[in-house]
Amino acid sequence: MTLQIRRLIGEDLKLALGGLAHLRISVFRAWPYLYEGTEDYETKYLQRYAETEGAVIVGAYDGDRLIGAATGEPLGSEYEAFQAPLKAKGFDPDNIFYMAESVLDPAYRGRGIGHLFFDEREAHAKALGFEEAVFCAVIRPESHPLRPAEYQPLDPFWVKRGYAKLEGVTVTFPWRDVGETEETEKPMQVWHRRF
Repeated sequence: MTLQIRRLIGEDLKLALGGLAHLRISVFRAWPYLYEGTEDYETKYLQRYAETEGAVIVGAYDGDRLIGAATGEPLGSEYEAFQAPLKAKGFDPDNIFYMAESVLDPAYRGRGIGHLFFDEREAHAKALGFEEAVFCAVIRPESHPLRPAEYQPLDPFWVKRGYAKLEGVTVTFPWRDVGETEETEKPMQVWHRRF
């Protein structure tokens, strides 16, 4: 096994989109996302990274196989749903880098790849001149019937990385949960860090 972490932009980013679509569908199906994804939706959703200046995918590869990825782009290029709650609190989206999704094949967890995903995206953001970053984490009630008994929130990991919850700042975004027939709005907590 030869694990490599690659920062992908431009044509390399475009070439990774198909593999990323499959990873998102697979990994996000599990708790806490419970995402019922489709290839058609993923293809359209991810295309924006290929069209956004400053976007990045940090890919984790086992040989030639993409086994994990983390995405990011300037917040000013993100959907308005992600910008509006921060604007309402006085933040300027044009000054913030958005750390979007992170997905990793469960067989590769616990090897420090999550830290590398943050390291590489933060380095990319700093190289573009950004001094702060945000990401969103899905909010699910502790009493949710699909919550695994052994589930451990990632809050301690994020705090150790220097991120903090922006209290009272949440984003809502629609997707179809496993078992749902329609998309519904899901709340997500915004986390923030200054570099």
